[in-house]
Amino acid sequence: MLTPVVRALLLINGAAFLAELVYAGPLISWFALWPSGLLAPTGAASGIPQLWPWQIITYSFLHGGLLHLALNMYALWLFGSRLESLWGGRVFAAYYFTCVIGAAVTQLVVSEISIMQGAAAYPVLGASGGVFGLLLAFGMVFPETRLMLLFPPIPIKAKWFVIGYGAIELLAGVTGTMEGIAHFAHLGGMVTGFILLRYWGSRPPRI
Repeated sequence: MLTPVVRALLLINGAAFLAELVYAGPLISWFALWPSGLLAPTGAASGIPQLWPWQIITYSFLHGGLLHLALNMYALWLFGSRLESLWGGRVFAAYYFTCVIGAAVTQLVVSEISIMQGAAAYPVLGASGGVFGLLLAFGMVFPETRLMLLFPPIPIKAKWFVIGYGAIELLAGVTGTMEGIAHFAHLGGMVTGFILLRYWGSRPPRI
């Protein structure tokens, strides 16, 4: 089943990836998520691209490679289509992009602290913040649904999968393992989704 908003997101992400194959440099400079530079020296003076307001959304349409794109789009389809069927397109889109923005804000805070401690500035890109928000929502809305893991190939209830994945991301973010992955952005998407679902209560709003 492929729902309308999920289909549109898949097409936009696919088109953006094709554009990256030709114009990767300009696209990443203008549309990836760069550190804000509020507390640490970034921007034109330091040779690091500037943060622009639209980047808190556009970063989610760019990806670092075919595998990165494929995994995010698979999860977007797997979890997103069922949630969109339940909520409707407008509510689903509002939820997804709220998680994308929440993940971006979390990453901006974490990256600023890291740069102040001497870490290098780098851009963040990918739909993972929104996808992790969908994963959280799926686990809360369909907690008893069984998912089949790839490694190892065993079934697991959605609620335990979400808890386990969240714990792994937190551990990886705190310990600094699996470098090159924005673990706190993933967690930001999940936490934002959790807050939004709690705010909505048992019934999402009509939009």
